[in-house]
Amino acid sequence: MKAALLKAFGTPLSIEQVDDPVLGTGEVIVDVVATRVLSYADEVFSGARNYLLNLPAIPGPGAIGRVRAFGPDATHLKQGDWVYCDPTFRSRDDARSPDITLQGWSAGGDGGLRLQKHFHHGSWAERTRVPTENAIRIGELSEADATQWCALGTLLVPYGGWLAADLKAGETVLVSGATGNFGSAAVAVALAMGAGCVIATGRNETVLADLVRRFGPRVRTQTLSGEEDIDRERMKQAAPGPIDCVFDILPPGVSPNVVRAAIMAVRPYGRVVLMGGVGMSGGPGLELAYPWIMRNCITIRGVFMYPPDAAIRLAGLVRAGLLSLDQFETTIFDLDRANEAVTHAASHGGPFKMTVLRP
Repeated sequence: MKAALLKAFGTPLSIEQVDDPVLGTGEVIVDVVATRVLSYADEVFSGARNYLLNLPAIPGPGAIGRVRAFGPDATHLKQGDWVYCDPTFRSRDDARSPDITLQGWSAGGDGGLRLQKHFHHGSWAERTRVPTENAIRIGELSEADATQWCALGTLLVPYGGWLAADLKAGETVLVSGATGNFGSAAVAVALAMGAGCVIATGRNETVLADLVRRFGPRVRTQTLSGEEDIDRERMKQAAPGPIDCVFDILPPGVSPNVVRAAIMAVRPYGRVVLMGGVGMSGGPGLELAYPWIMRNCITIRGVFMYPPDAAIRLAGLVRAGLLSLDQFETTIFDLDRANEAVTHAASHGGPFKMTVLRP
């Protein structure tokens, strides 16, 4: 089969013929129809992000495709079924604390690296192999629809955060970092789940205004000044009432002061979810006052990705018309132009923009 192969960090992808994936028990082979190119793929492939990925490898986390073959443990899948290939692969021998590897992307520590040795390759190929539980049936699609359904990969990340926050219909929530790709998706998902009001914060006034244009008066915005105390008070003033939950998804390199300004805008007995990358590039850590957390009964939860059943639940929101994939503007490349796709994604990584490979 044809695949894009990363042989060494800092080198271009090589498009070549490789062996087809071999089916094992507990696995599914999927014909890849469409797969995302993340906006920071160039940083991963250059080695700048220092992700744990043993090379050479076919990169690519997740895909939309059709079932080609499956093992004897699958009792519902049929050949030709449309599936979302969930890239969050979990070890199966400890349900409470599984090791995780992101397909064709990065491993979560030593255990994740061991898992990556088996599920080594990603989705930037004509076919991919995933654990049985990661082939999520999403119902009938047209070939053209597969491109838009790649947006599940973006939407699932904030969806996992809102599930961890136990978001309830009618609540007021704040998205810290709402002008990025995942942050804007967090706004859309919160509204689809029934949030009464979303406070969207960021520095890009144009993007903030576009969120209001897209989603209407349930979105209120606050442009950041960079002054922590001032920003915190403005966030509170932008809300129609107490802020029930703060969701942070700011990228690496942002000052922890920006995160803290948002976190400490939450009401007493409120919840905070941290899903961003602040601190991953070094620098000071996030300092929060112990007495403030304790006396106000604040729940702070770190969240990585989403629970195993999230993809099917999110697909249900889409099928019900509560979450529109048409918000996403897509640019399509074939597999032979994978390097061009990586360059394009890096310069077109804004809100509701998606670069897609169609092998």
